[in-house]
Amino acid sequence: MNVRDMLLHGAISLTPSEERIVQVLLTDYPAAGLGTATSLAKRAGVSDPTVVRLAMKLGFEGFPALQRRLLADVEARLHSPLLMMEAKRPDMGTHSEQGAAIAYMHSVASNLNKALTSTPLASYQRAARLVMDTKGKVVLLGGRYSRFIAGMLAAYLLQFRPDIMHIDALSAQKTDVLVDLGKRDLLIVFDYRRYQLDVVAFAQLAAARRVRILLFTDPWLSPVSEFSELTLTCPIEVN
Repeated sequence: MNVRDMLLHGAISLTPSEERIVQVLLTDYPAAGLGTATSLAKRAGVSDPTVVRLAMKLGFEGFPALQRRLLADVEARLHSPLLMMEAKRPDMGTHSEQGAAIAYMHSVASNLNKALTSTPLASYQRAARLVMDTKGKVVLLGGRYSRFIAGMLAAYLLQFRPDIMHIDALSAQKTDVLVDLGKRDLLIVFDYRRYQLDVVAFAQLAAARRVRILLFTDPWLSPVSEFSELTLTCPIEVN
């Protein structure tokens, strides 16, 4: 099993700090793991020893052993028949109407696959538990465009549990919602580049009231990730 599969499907229990490291590794795989332990720890917002502990949990003697395995995985990938076939794939004719449409669909499919392989299954399961096990309200919030995604998720969640609230657009009146939120509640935030200051500020105020936060963002990470309990990333650029 290669390192990516270990991170995605490994049957090990991870701490929140270790989950952050895994997220960084998968989002920028394998490059994120080929620098120093200190640089990886800094990107994930954790300590150097946490990086070493994760490597040992995965079955390696330490971080250098994990890096050697990463390099071996890269070499195996470069010599794989599938990669060679992809390199020889004929041009789809992106300048024609039909070619552009096909190229777009390939790009979307590629990004969906990247989303699938950039977050461990355990993180999705944890997100589902966060939503379903929350005893209080589940509040959903998005930016200028991502608020529509938040609204769609809110509509789906209403079929599974009560106390779902979607904040369609932030205003002074909507900020008053914070008064009624606390440690029994969950805030689900959608925030993508360019990150919205009002969304970040609302989430920060919610965190100060001990509201748990589930964040959906891009690989560059919204500032909300600094105080979210769980962060799920996905690629956002489509050719």
